[in-house]
Amino acid sequence: MTAAEESGPSAAGMTADGTAETPAAVPGAGMVADSGGAAGPQSRTTDIVPGPGGVMTDEVGVVTGDLTLRTEYADGKVTLRVQYKDADEWYAVTGASVALADPAGLDAVHGVAVGLLNRPEG
Repeated sequence: MTAAEESGPSAAGMTADGTAETPAAVPGAGMVADSGGAAGPQSRTTDIVPGPGGVMTDEVGVVTGDLTLRTEYADGKVTLRVQYKDADEWYAVTGASVALADPAGLDAVHGVAVGLLNRPEG
């Protein structure tokens, strides 16, 4: 196999017709992508450990410990949600919903959110 063949769509988590598989793992980032199509709902998830203050949520107040962060894009808006790792319930992160004109910015928003909230060292 040539280098060009190795870097083709099959090596990039793509199907033969060039569309992304759903959900698709994002290598090296600890994220999972859920693509609902260019205009449909999309999300990214990453396991995090917040700092000593935890994460404030609308529904239950502060949550701490091992969490999963989900950044959702739907209807022109991004919303951050957290859950206790492997739990069923998701909670809206207080103040973490904003308009996003271009869904291509979802990865950047999720990356910033992970960078701000993931503080395993305290």
